[in-house]
Amino acid sequence: MKEDSAGNTVTGTPQASDRRPHITIVSETFPPEINGVANTLRYLCLGLMRRGHRVTVIRPRQNNEPKGHYSETGECLFSQEHVVTGLPLPGYGGLRFGVVRLGYLASLWRSQRPDAVYVATQGPLGVAAVTAARQAGIPVSSGFHTNFHAYSHYYGAGFLEKLLCGYGRWFHNRTSVTLVPTRKVAATTASMGIHPTSVWSRGVDCHRFSPHKRDVALRQQWGLQSKDRAVLYVGRLAAEKNLQMAVSCYERIRGLHPGAKFILVGDGPMAKRLAERHPDYIFAGTRKGEDLARHYASGDIFLFPSKTDTFGNVVTEAMASGLAVVAYDDAAASEHIRHEENGMKAPLGVDEAFVDHALRLVDQPTLMNRIRAQARLDALDLNWAAQIEQFEHLILNQPQRTPYNALDKQGISLL
Repeated sequence: MKEDSAGNTVTGTPQASDRRPHITIVSETFPPEINGVANTLRYLCLGLMRRGHRVTVIRPRQNNEPKGHYSETGECLFSQEHVVTGLPLPGYGGLRFGVVRLGYLASLWRSQRPDAVYVATQGPLGVAAVTAARQAGIPVSSGFHTNFHAYSHYYGAGFLEKLLCGYGRWFHNRTSVTLVPTRKVAATTASMGIHPTSVWSRGVDCHRFSPHKRDVALRQQWGLQSKDRAVLYVGRLAAEKNLQMAVSCYERIRGLHPGAKFILVGDGPMAKRLAERHPDYIFAGTRKGEDLARHYASGDIFLFPSKTDTFGNVVTEAMASGLAVVAYDDAAASEHIRHEENGMKAPLGVDEAFVDHALRLVDQPTLMNRIRAQARLDALDLNWAAQIEQFEHLILNQPQRTPYNALDKQGISLL
């Protein structure tokens, strides 16, 4: 018999439910890297830790970083982290893919068996993690975070799309469930033959991203007068983001409103070429934290021209910052933007509508201001806490697989 700190008698042994669930997150990209997947995982891991879970992260090492095992950091993103071999991703500077031996994961999970494994990326590290989890009979789920098969058209390799779709189908169908961020992506993955799927959306930090962080001095630094419009883009400066559409749209705006400025926040393989062609644009580079929030809030209209994103966290961050978003009816916009109420959205195949919507916002300040106010109000409902709870339910309630000791023959034939 024992007594607790209040003097009450405690009997029996702790129940299994008292043990902190152990979740392993496997990803080829992770904070402090800056991209949509890393950003999502940051909020996910932070939320899981706050809910009392043990979180282990397995990721590739970055430049000038040693491999090894690390305990939790001051950010409280994980209980422990395993940094494995990382190699550069060809043609996509700054990103790396991971390589790990199956024996390493098998040994790790024998000594510290997770209750569930979530694989966020489908590179070599992800393949190894899914295989090792299946061999150990650990429930393993995957996330469809990136439309890699769609990227091929932007890099002159459209002929690879069918092969990449087949690989994605094989990879995801080896997991118990694939989490997708929107209903539209659920339809896309279904057409690819990926099943089963569950929609797991995203939240937005409305405390960090807020209209109250608007900075008049920053707008003056951009060369704006009080009634001039700041047209903002935030994201990777890369071909698959359809940046030429944003450029064309801004040029039409500037033709009618010469005082408008185009501010691009981010970096990527197109940054140098864009800066050379458009020296009058404002290239703010990579921004983080409060500085990023200040840049968002100091804009007026937000252009999101991408047709390849599965979600696009920048859309909801712009809404939370009180911007009027112009996007295609896809990804986050398809879920969260109501046309002419809290943003503007164009059909995917109608580029002229995208431009027309942006011009309407510049020409009609009353419409723009009403949309900006409503966007902020709607963003307040997109909290991360509900999404973390849903994620926890989805991956911890998958059936434990029968241990599997070899790659399935179908997978071998596809590879």
